[in-house]
Amino acid sequence: MEDLRDGAVTGWPTDFVLVETEPGRPVRVTAGSARTTPLYLAADQVTLSGSWDMVDLRDHATGLNSKEVARLLIYRPRYSSETLYRGVHRLTERAVAHYGRSLWITYPEPALHRAPRELASDADVLGAFIATMDTAMDRRPWAEETTLFHLTSGFDSGTVATRAAERHPGLFPTATLLIGGAGREQQIRRRAKIRSRVAFADPDIIIDAMRYLPLSSDCPWVNGHVVNPTEEPLHLPFVEMARAVAEAGVRTVVTGLGGDEMVALTQEEEPHTGLGEITDAQLLPWVGPRSRSVLEFADDGVAPPALVNSMTLLTLEATAPVLLRHGLWPVHPFADPAMVELGEQLPFAWRELKQLQRRRLAALGMSEDVVHPVERESFAEVVEEALITNAPGLFARMLAEGSVLFEEGLVDPDGLRTAAERLTPGCYLEERDAKILEVLSLHLSATAFLH
Repeated sequence: MEDLRDGAVTGWPTDFVLVETEPGRPVRVTAGSARTTPLYLAADQVTLSGSWDMVDLRDHATGLNSKEVARLLIYRPRYSSETLYRGVHRLTERAVAHYGRSLWITYPEPALHRAPRELASDADVLGAFIATMDTAMDRRPWAEETTLFHLTSGFDSGTVATRAAERHPGLFPTATLLIGGAGREQQIRRRAKIRSRVAFADPDIIIDAMRYLPLSSDCPWVNGHVVNPTEEPLHLPFVEMARAVAEAGVRTVVTGLGGDEMVALTQEEEPHTGLGEITDAQLLPWVGPRSRSVLEFADDGVAPPALVNSMTLLTLEATAPVLLRHGLWPVHPFADPAMVELGEQLPFAWRELKQLQRRRLAALGMSEDVVHPVERESFAEVVEEALITNAPGLFARMLAEGSVLFEEGLVDPDGLRTAAERLTPGCYLEERDAKILEVLSLHLSATAFLH
């Protein structure tokens, strides 16, 4: 078994979980470096339990993890073995869980990374990018009619999807969530241009997120369903899209997730506030005294640097459960180790403003509208409409009936009441108010999970 651990299994470049048993010794569970799905663990003196769905382990939860609540409240998540609930653990990439009547987890050594390099005079960056995308996709059987591409109109999903359609014309259907606001018509237009430039298949499934607003009467959170709050924050529209995709006979969904981090600028190239630097401005008015006190320790116990960016891994964990519940397996080429390694070595000029993806789309003959869009395309307007329309009543009920977040000093009810009163069409400001969505996510999820 040690030979497997030394490379044949642990060096595998796609998602895996290795379980090792040996008489008289603790069970060992190892997670691969290229995580696609989460693995949560819980144990008692008799049984070690694991699942990609935290709900399966709710009987092991002994209460809220204050530090994790605080991290989520200020939108500063950390990749670690901790989860929102005491007694439930995350097995991070390359980590090993040991179980013999009790559970303990050991982290791996930090992953080694590349640095940006100067290009040779004859370097073919786009050719290397295409070849690496092909390598990432070809690690698994994927060229099937049951494979669908999540085509948002963005640079990352557009780059991956057009390459696949170029290789297999007319084979792959597409899907997306339609946003609101000024970017809506631009998204529709850009997607149409991308789909017409290379041959995709029908159907093209479009779910209007403005019609399936988070926190509406159909939302699983609002209806008391037990949902892990680290899943998709805009839960309902993603559930609707997954349902429609599965009903179309799809079994594999390919996304562009990880593209941001693949071409991210370094701290030296673009100095920015690190995730561990928590300023007063980030301490929102509803953050309670207990949360403020534990934020001093927000970086304690985090996993070491991973082969794939930790924020990418957390994003993939958020995406997976909604898809898996509908029988859909997610594939994220930009999170492949080979793609990560390529991105790390690219010079600044190829990573700045996603020049790599833009130039690839331009090389396919895409219009200026596709390569250099004018409007922002985001879910900001969906969040705003949900908070203005659906959130005030939910906050009123939360303030009237109470919450475990109040009881443990994690959320301040007076600060929350003041902030909730601003959720009106004439008063709402995205920068100030959008993050209050996390309070309802945590409250509704914890209420269902712990009862």
